[in-house]
Amino acid sequence: MTAVKFQIHDIPAILYGVNSNRIWLFVHGKCGYKEEAEAFAEIACPKGAQVLAIDLPEHGKRKSETGFDPWHVVPELREVMAYLRQRWMHICLRANSIGAWFSMLALPDMPPEQALFVSPVLDMEQLIRSMMIWASVDEAQLEREGEIPTNFGETLSWDYLQYAKAHPIVKWAAQTAILYAGQDNLTDRGTVNAFVSHFGCNLTVMENGEHWFHTPEQLNVLKSWEETNT
Repeated sequence: MTAVKFQIHDIPAILYGVNSNRIWLFVHGKCGYKEEAEAFAEIACPKGAQVLAIDLPEHGKRKSETGFDPWHVVPELREVMAYLRQRWMHICLRANSIGAWFSMLALPDMPPEQALFVSPVLDMEQLIRSMMIWASVDEAQLEREGEIPTNFGETLSWDYLQYAKAHPIVKWAAQTAILYAGQDNLTDRGTVNAFVSHFGCNLTVMENGEHWFHTPEQLNVLKSWEETNT
């Protein structure tokens, strides 16, 4: 399988597969990187598609940068989608975790034909409020201090909370399939069910899975799901 590295407006990218009129944009989640798309490309490319993945700020070749947030990522994803639309006729999306949320924020008016979401973050405001509870931080304290580090590795941000409140996902037209883990500690089952019902998504649940699909059993489920849905 061919893999070509290049840049899209200074964004490191990698393109898998031979020339085709169909492409999947792979958007990683937190701690991910563009080469993570290779396993998906091994499934999608033999079916006649190509796969393009990018490094988001603070990840992969961009670890020295800042900006893994919607203010930076959303405009970048719009630029990348514009680039794809100039070169491919059929564009699909494969996104992990917060990468799915970023993608839905970026692409409501230029949706892909199909989307595959793995452990997607679907309601960021709810997630931030859950983390506030875990950290015993109330809204008044967060507004007063602006940012509050937590003992579980996340920094709570008043500006981020306000952004999430102002930008709920209300428009998403792509035909979407979701792989959800029953033990996902970031997005609860009620949120997933409500999203699936509202947007007409196909939902697959691995009851004993975790937010990060990484064990051999979980990866086998992920691979089977991808093969079924590509």
